[in-house]
Amino acid sequence: MVSKQFTIKNEQGLHMRPAGVVTKEMMKFNSDVTIVVNGATINAKSIMNVMAACIKFGTEIEVQCNGEDEDAALAKFEELYSNGFGE
Repeated sequence: MVSKQFTIKNEQGLHMRPAGVVTKEMMKFNSDVTIVVNGATINAKSIMNVMAACIKFGTEIEVQCNGEDEDAALAKFEELYSNGFGE
């Protein structure tokens, strides 16, 4: 398993559009991808779970990837994060 901490920098947090970007890209990987936020573990491949987590600006999250392509999944999440999730 690999993991990394991120602080959400999008002003609106992970609302519908960036949540959709995350889930669409994470579904391409065979690894399990989870987001740990405020003690809860969220399936990063479920747009409903990501949106329901209400991840706001400034929230610290941990992204955990576990599986055969875990490094690639985490690298992709980091790329999405660096690009502001397309916003």
